[in-house]
Amino acid sequence: MKILVRKLFFTDCRCAEDASNVYDELFAKLDTNKDGKVDVAELKAGLAAMGIATGKGADKDDGLDFNEFSKYLREHEKKLRLTFKSLDKNNDGRVDFMEIKQSLADLGLDISQEEAKKILQSIDVDGTMTLDWNEWRQHFLFNTATNLQEIVRYWKHSTVLDLGDSLSIPDEFTEEEKTSGMWWKQLSAGAMAGAVSRTGTAPLDRMKVFMQVHSSKSNKISLVGGFKQMLKEGGVASLWRGNGINVLKIAPETAIKFMAYEKYKKMLSSEPGKVKTHERFLAGSLAGATAQTAIYPMEVMKTRLTLRKTGQYSGMFDCAKQILKKEGVKAFFKGYVPNLLGIIPYAGIDLAVYESLKNFWLSRYAKDSANPGILVLLGCGTLSSTCGQLASYPLALIRTRMQAQASLEGSEQLPMNLMVKKILKKEGFFGLYRGILPNFMKVIPAVSISYVVYENMRDSLGIQK
Repeated sequence: MKILVRKLFFTDCRCAEDASNVYDELFAKLDTNKDGKVDVAELKAGLAAMGIATGKGADKDDGLDFNEFSKYLREHEKKLRLTFKSLDKNNDGRVDFMEIKQSLADLGLDISQEEAKKILQSIDVDGTMTLDWNEWRQHFLFNTATNLQEIVRYWKHSTVLDLGDSLSIPDEFTEEEKTSGMWWKQLSAGAMAGAVSRTGTAPLDRMKVFMQVHSSKSNKISLVGGFKQMLKEGGVASLWRGNGINVLKIAPETAIKFMAYEKYKKMLSSEPGKVKTHERFLAGSLAGATAQTAIYPMEVMKTRLTLRKTGQYSGMFDCAKQILKKEGVKAFFKGYVPNLLGIIPYAGIDLAVYESLKNFWLSRYAKDSANPGILVLLGCGTLSSTCGQLASYPLALIRTRMQAQASLEGSEQLPMNLMVKKILKKEGFFGLYRGILPNFMKVIPAVSISYVVYENMRDSLGIQK
């Protein structure tokens, strides 16, 4: 039975009492019908009576007797004891805010002293600004976060939010997740969430590409007008052109980025096992560049397939064959330079905005817990990714036009610098932001679909929350 409870205070026990007496008293509290077992209903009712909200449990459970209940608590307590010892750097039996700050820094999460104090205060019962073993145990005994890495995961910047551009820094995985194989389950869940999200928002993505390439001052395309043109030319199914390869490239890109990120972290870290924020940013950017280089021909094909007219290509392989025959191998790397340059502003601003929002929340609102809740995490992730997209959008537009220009009749084959000059001269600065409206319109549905599918995939794959 999974018990998803954030905190549990033992109101009727003292630190000096024997652990078995503590378990006995708690079991008696929860066993309301005195049948010697605690079922799901009794557990929820008992915890609610203590003012504790419960998460989703396993409703098919037959209940726990006292021995099973005690065994669970003893096993959980052992893990908590190990975590406490890893935090207690000077082995004095107490944890202060500087030890929390250092432990999080060792895991690649840099926080200020004020933020470390906020985290400490959310657990510190007696107000001494230090934690002893009993305070630590009382706070986390029924929490599924059994080690520091899991607790840190509250504020990890998850790449679950698929907004269409995979330029963000990859997720961090703990050593336990890597050895147990949990990492591939999480990557699989994220890939499936991305596939469903991209399919759901494909019409808006096609409209974005359509406006990036065809819209100008002399040929203004509105959102409604653009959709009418697409429907008239190819029917409803045409709104999903290019989606197949867009979904197909998720798997190789995710796998290459993850493997490259792990390699670059080892190469760049100044201390083994410790990755600082700037090292993580550099490793993430290089991993993104490596993955983009490997799958870039698919990016070019995605643009061509998205913009194709009815009957132009019979499918992905026909598209690749025609490009190779008419334009040669180099055509598969058109727009590569602006695409590569776009990684730096996207990943940098995405990370900086997320860290700023995280620090703001911790300093202003982290009173009872360091866990911000899913709405805050989704909001911070969405806003930071959107800011990253906004900063790198002009480069994305240049990339798309360079990818498409050979397939457009009468179009000049311009290098990046001349194309930027031409757009600024003819359309002004805002010409670099053609298609930004449908791009922003797909953010909320993309995030919502990604999150719902990811959570369902986690349940299906048995990933512990």
